[in-house]
Amino acid sequence: MYTYSHSQLVCDYMLSRVIITILAALLIHGGSVIDATAQTMVTAVRTGVHVGLTRLVLDLTNKVEFHAFTLANPYRVVVDLSPLEWKITTRDENFRGMISNLRFGHPDRKSSRMVVDARGPVQVKSAFLLPPQGNWGYRFVLDLAQVDEASFVNSIGASKSLSKKTENYTQSTPPRRSGKNWVIVLDPGHGGADPGAIGVTGVYEKIVTLSAARDLSKILKKSGKYDVILTRNSDKFLRLRDRVSIARGAAADIFISLHADAIKKRNVRGASVYTLSEKASDAEAAALAAKENKADLIGGVQLDGKSEEVTNILIDLVQRETMNLSAGFANVVLPELGKRVRTLRNGRRFAGFAVLKAPDIPSVLVEMGYLSNSHDERLLSSSKGRRPIIEALARAIERFFIEKSG
Repeated sequence: MYTYSHSQLVCDYMLSRVIITILAALLIHGGSVIDATAQTMVTAVRTGVHVGLTRLVLDLTNKVEFHAFTLANPYRVVVDLSPLEWKITTRDENFRGMISNLRFGHPDRKSSRMVVDARGPVQVKSAFLLPPQGNWGYRFVLDLAQVDEASFVNSIGASKSLSKKTENYTQSTPPRRSGKNWVIVLDPGHGGADPGAIGVTGVYEKIVTLSAARDLSKILKKSGKYDVILTRNSDKFLRLRDRVSIARGAAADIFISLHADAIKKRNVRGASVYTLSEKASDAEAAALAAKENKADLIGGVQLDGKSEEVTNILIDLVQRETMNLSAGFANVVLPELGKRVRTLRNGRRFAGFAVLKAPDIPSVLVEMGYLSNSHDERLLSSSKGRRPIIEALARAIERFFIEKSG
């Protein structure tokens, strides 16, 4: 049996909790009461190719609820299910079509997770549960289709879930604001009593981020395609949770948090892009995330021992579709930045920033550079120096919505 490592489960299962209750039943037999809470079992796995579709079938001892969606890097389809007992091994299974491998694990006691590794860009065409018929018991069916890269990017994260009626499913895709402008929320990091990073000549991060947000806002508004909202438009302190609330209240289509960090290594310079992850991509990212999340304390707001709750919110609230859209947007932003400015070698990063926890808004945090580096500080301190970064972000936003609009 293939089993996930803890880190794989956390990474793939990031920020979503499937709450499924297994009902217990009492059977009366021979005058005695027997506990019948037997767990649903997977008794067989079959794959086949039918008219351009790759079909995966699980034979089950009982019905299940499920939620299927796609992920990239690498290409895979994730299926969250009711708790299952995997009674077979897939080690020697000869998978066909678009399926190269299959893994199975338990993110928690209330759910199971199956990951289908794909040989290339793939789309979930259908996912459904067949009721018992003849000699067959319950069967979970997953139909996959090969697609081109553009179609995959456009549909990444699209999900299919079991509704009240077994045969009906809903597909979640990013809403197109028909007849309206896209809503962009720009979040200048820090502010007020929280200056953020301090540059080599004393430049405050809070000033740089606000100036950059204003610059970007002007370009976006000039295009006539966007309604732009700044979480703050003055030097004031704003709690992290309030920044997220502003974005959600505006029904934002994109949330971009702007920052400019400072570290001990003054020779390090360049931009990077973060999306949410419970496990940071490296120690530096983890330290940066911890520092950013403590901004609430600077404003006099005490967490009163709620750090565990904050962590749970980060894990539970951000939906899978939003995470994938965030990742897709970040994968557009970084190349655009790379065309115009210097980026870090590992510029695509993941960290537990609390400001990225909106459950239904694609969100990224852009570190425009390092104020601890004299060259970056000089560029970020002037409108002319920031111009390439601002143009890159504007172009990335345009590309993202063109792709989402099909």
